[in-house]
Amino acid sequence: MEWFIDESFWKDMYDWLFPPERFQTAKEQVEKIISITGIQSGNVLDLCCGPGRHTYELAKLGFSVTAVDASEFLLNRAKELCSEFANVHFVHANMKDFVKPDHFDLIINMFTSFGYFKDHEDNLKVLRNIRKSLKSGGKLLMEMASKEIVLKNYKDSIVSERDQKMLIEKHSFEPGMARMINDWIVLENGRYKIHRLEHYLYSAHELKMMLQICGFNNIILYGSLDKDPYDLNAKRLVVLAY
Repeated sequence: MEWFIDESFWKDMYDWLFPPERFQTAKEQVEKIISITGIQSGNVLDLCCGPGRHTYELAKLGFSVTAVDASEFLLNRAKELCSEFANVHFVHANMKDFVKPDHFDLIINMFTSFGYFKDHEDNLKVLRNIRKSLKSGGKLLMEMASKEIVLKNYKDSIVSERDQKMLIEKHSFEPGMARMINDWIVLENGRYKIHRLEHYLYSAHELKMMLQICGFNNIILYGSLDKDPYDLNAKRLVVLAY
């Protein structure tokens, strides 16, 4: 089973990946997404929506939001969060299989939710389906850790503590450094669980080339949602494509 459709991973890692402070940043992030894209109304796809933190803020602003995720556990969290809104449609689907031709004004893919598939062609398929799903004039915004940023700040291991739990992250790369391997070890009450994540870690140039192959003609790279330049000081890779 691929790690991202293993519900035990999301259940075990939920508090680490989605602490309250991460929800608190969503409103500001959505405001910045609107500023970057210029899309202020219409149909939005939150692809790999997770627990719905961006879906919620978009729905609150009046967008018609389609929220897609492969995890039923995360999708149920998103449904609970967005229960007050009638303008959200939830879809349980793998991102490489979801396509809705000529429907969306804006598609967002946040929090390094790309590059999951072992076959590079499947990651290209995701981008092709995104391109097909955009209306004429529609835009894609992606936000992620890039290969350059990860290598600049690379550590073999990171230890974190939260609520009497400990998380040990061990990082490595496959030969050729195309795919990153992360072993996440959670220690709690004298017991431990190990989850392995493997995913492509694309450079900005690699991702730009992929987007061009998939039919995007205009691609702008930023180093943050504040539209900082993508350079040695970049905090994240933010891509606007249309």
